[in-house]
Amino acid sequence: METGISNDGLRFIAMALAIGLGAIGPGAGIGVVFSGALQAMGRNPEAEGMLRTYMFLGFALAEVPFILSMVFGLLIGFKII
Repeated sequence: METGISNDGLRFIAMALAIGLGAIGPGAGIGVVFSGALQAMGRNPEAEGMLRTYMFLGFALAEVPFILSMVFGLLIGFKII
């Protein structure tokens, strides 16, 4: 009887690590983006339209690493790579 971790178990651990660790950076990045945008809107309310556009662009760009890590995690979990 084997007492080690199976290949499927290691694959699921790798999937969880890829998705979990891939969410740390974008989470912090989104916080920084929204914090900076809200501070800038508070200082200069006239520029709210332009700042809002850049805020959502920054949000979208900060989400890209998480989406990629989620895709690679699912590819690992479903034995595609």
